[in-house]
Amino acid sequence: MTRILCLGMSALDAIYRVPAIPSTPTKVLATDFLESGGGMAANASVGVARLGGRAHYWGRVGDDSLGDRIVADLAREGVDVSGVRRLPNCVSPSAAILIDTVGERLVCAYNDPRLDPDPGWLPLAQVAGFAAVLADVRWPQGAAAVLDAARAAGRPAVLDGDVGPVEALADLTRRASFAAFSEPGLARLAGEGSIGMALRHVAAGTTASVGVTLGPDGFLWLEAGHERREPAPDVHAVDTLAAGDVWHGAFTLMLGEGRPVATAARFANTAAALKCTRFGGRAGAPSRAEVEARLTDAK
Repeated sequence: MTRILCLGMSALDAIYRVPAIPSTPTKVLATDFLESGGGMAANASVGVARLGGRAHYWGRVGDDSLGDRIVADLAREGVDVSGVRRLPNCVSPSAAILIDTVGERLVCAYNDPRLDPDPGWLPLAQVAGFAAVLADVRWPQGAAAVLDAARAAGRPAVLDGDVGPVEALADLTRRASFAAFSEPGLARLAGEGSIGMALRHVAAGTTASVGVTLGPDGFLWLEAGHERREPAPDVHAVDTLAAGDVWHGAFTLMLGEGRPVATAARFANTAAALKCTRFGGRAGAPSRAEVEARLTDAK
């Protein structure tokens, strides 16, 4: 079983389905509700586990009841949580999320500033034992340490380049071997311009391969200086929450299995698309069998 390390944020999400996301102060009656574990790297680790990988999650939560639930939810999904640090006198991350009828979302998240950013406790000597690693931008110090260790060990070091501080995005992109951005994350780092121009701008400052997830338009990346695109399956989206996280977990798993980027992107696009057809954030992450069946049907 392919061992994948995911480092970064975990949280508890309260998810509400609403007729529309309000643009002015008001009260809204939800039509559906559930609570689910959340957080970019934690969601990715669940995606990896459901897709047949041996997922390990490293990160920080508070020593509170929220943290108890976060860690227990990951463990129930088969994720190894021995690398979770519980911090006293800290509130674990949480989010309230509105999802409308076309699957778009509004997220209100809380991250306690008392969560210690020091990565000195991380067992970096273990990184060489993973087939690939994935780090998000929510804990830059930890991500930097793990990406560096993975590259030193010759392992794929994948950055989930979502929106974050520009300085952190730039630094982590230089440390990664593959930086897969969201469109907003890429725009934050590269500024104005076309997506292709933005990728070239970022690529000029790093030895990492770079690409960007485009939702229903698939995945675009640079290969030997040329743009390549892998389309996404056409699905009826009901909930896009955690789709990008599932994508990054699936992509990293495929790289860890030794698959080429095009194959990894096709697999990840399919996993993320299937997740979008189900309400409930990462609760909708698909199994390996479901992804492979969809890929077979598409041939």
